Amino acid sequence: MIDFSYTENQLMVRDIAREIAKKVIIPSITEFDRAQKPNPALIPAMAEANLLGFCIPEQYGGLGTDYISLGLASEELEYGDTGARVILSVHIGLYSLPILTWASEEQKQKYLVPCAKGEKLGTFGLTEPAAGSDVVGILSTAVRDGNHYILNGEKMWISLADMADYFLIFAWTDLEKKKKRDHTGISAFIVERGMPGLTTTTIHGKLGVRAGNTGSIAFMDVKVPKENLVYKEGAGFKIAMFCLDQGRYTVAAGSCGLVRACRDACVKYAFERKTFGSHIAEHQLVKQMIANMEAGYEMSTLLWLKAGWLKNQGKRNTKETSMAKWVACREAEAAAANAVQVFGAYGFSDEYPVERFYRNSKGASIYEGTREVHTLMQADYVLGFRKDKDLERELPQVEG
Repeated sequence: MIDFSYTENQLMVRDIAREIAKKVIIPSITEFDRAQKPNPALIPAMAEANLLGFCIPEQYGGLGTDYISLGLASEELEYGDTGARVILSVHIGLYSLPILTWASEEQKQKYLVPCAKGEKLGTFGLTEPAAGSDVVGILSTAVRDGNHYILNGEKMWISLADMADYFLIFAWTDLEKKKKRDHTGISAFIVERGMPGLTTTTIHGKLGVRAGNTGSIAFMDVKVPKENLVYKEGAGFKIAMFCLDQGRYTVAAGSCGLVRACRDACVKYAFERKTFGSHIAEHQLVKQMIANMEAGYEMSTLLWLKAGWLKNQGKRNTKETSMAKWVACREAEAAAANAVQVFGAYGFSDEYPVERFYRNSKGASIYEGTREVHTLMQADYVLGFRKDKDLERELPQVEG
């Protein structure tokens, strides 16, 4: 049986996130976007509403909500601004859920519980100046020295880099495998802000997501306790791929919020603006652009809902999540470009939000797998070059 209705709890979560977008994000987003800095009231508002503990069981301080709730919240926050959704993507999708799945019980108590309660922020560090989609191209190393690993390297384009308390970092622990580009030589570590040798820097001058914090992280002989190794040596690549399955899901759902924001802005403007003696809402080509936005929204929503359903069932969803991310980001870019066109010259000014939508839409087609990567992934699935293992065969057997 197919049922597209939401539960009462899912609708409650959606409405909470919608209120935060309406009251905290939208009224001041132009100011913070121009200033290229985050709204300091946003994360406390999200923490107070328990949005930072999505999908984390109550025993670890979370809400215990499902993936559909996470998707709905991602959509509503991105309706306000992409930078707000990014917080959910990295704190929950790229940090908390991997820690829940792969970390030891001791690590969960120390590094997950405070994040689920909204007391601390977590983020994810994989991308480097010379390595993005090419994961085995990373250069960071973590060499075992007694009871510590000595971590050296640099991470780039890291969301919440200057705000996070904890970092899930990936580095080579087997230098011989690094030479061979064998991904089983990569490991994952939990690194804390304040560890000597760790520094972070904010990146300014971004095209979009200007009201969100993005930066770089440098590691110079950082001594990471061996207890901070996640799962075991050599598991880093699998953990990173698991992370991306979660993060891409929130990007897909969030992109639907951007499409909807474009559509709503255009509908409102179409009844305000007149040309050639009539509202532009009556012009056929404007109707076409708005219709395309609606089609893109409906199609993308169904894709992320399918991926979310699979996640709730504990089923492998790499293909479906990739498809949702690829299509939703494509539709968001198209909707934002058309929105600027509908607004004409005013779409070229930040007097209206559509120019921000246009700038923000581009990032999602690059991060967490470029559109080209997802295009090739989907082709490989169809051609039979790629086939995923069952999820239970991929996940760790972690005590606790």
